[in-house]
Amino acid sequence: MFPNDHDRAQASTARIDALIGRMDVLKAELVADDDRCRIFHATYNRITHAVRAEIASDGFIDNDWVQSWDVAFAGFYLDALDTWRGKGDPSRPWQVAFEASLTRLAPLRHVLLGMNAHINYDLPQALVAVIPDADFRDEQVMARRHADHQRIDAVLSAQVAAEDELLRPEEMPGDRTWVDTALKPLNRLGTKRFLREARAKVWRNTHVLAAARQEGDTAYMRALGALEMVSAEKVTQLLEPGHVLLKLARHGFGVVLPS
Repeated sequence: MFPNDHDRAQASTARIDALIGRMDVLKAELVADDDRCRIFHATYNRITHAVRAEIASDGFIDNDWVQSWDVAFAGFYLDALDTWRGKGDPSRPWQVAFEASLTRLAPLRHVLLGMNAHINYDLPQALVAVIPDADFRDEQVMARRHADHQRIDAVLSAQVAAEDELLRPEEMPGDRTWVDTALKPLNRLGTKRFLREARAKVWRNTHVLAAARQEGDTAYMRALGALEMVSAEKVTQLLEPGHVLLKLARHGFGVVLPS
């Protein structure tokens, strides 16, 4: 290692460090307010730490781009949360997820509601925000972006078992039924499958949004409106009675925009 390599690695995480600082402040506020939005927020905070560690260890092809993407991605969620807490109206997928935080649901369901809103609706927008039109026409650049996009799957999947245990302090008697216990290995596999399939559809939807952007603002807003609608429908499905991961398996993982 050259003398300045450590300094460069530290400097390369400055933006995500600032993001984590913002998330830490919000986490403390949510806990102090006994706001059940804290459940998804805490999970997302830990995932952001995991992504930061991967960036710091040079785990991506383009670590600087991943950091820009991660900060942009988190920004959509944090802006929606700020809007909700300020009594405003966030996008429809987040409106459904945040309204559910006012009710007494099992912690896993709160996490999956937030994950669906964030991955299905926010992630394609974040990717379009950090991939210019010219890059979409460059196969080599897009291959690198896709590889880093897939690498995120491995980082998220590695968190699944730990998150299952970290949710326990939020649980009340009856939240984890005998069915959950029996299905525990399948729960973890199902969550990993959800992440993998949802993000594969995200990549496709990103291309649909990018193509619409090239047509002009009207086409882009039409495509974004369609994404908001189908994403909200997916989040709403998770509020129906029944086991949440079995429900996801039945209805499918992720959402698909028409080309």
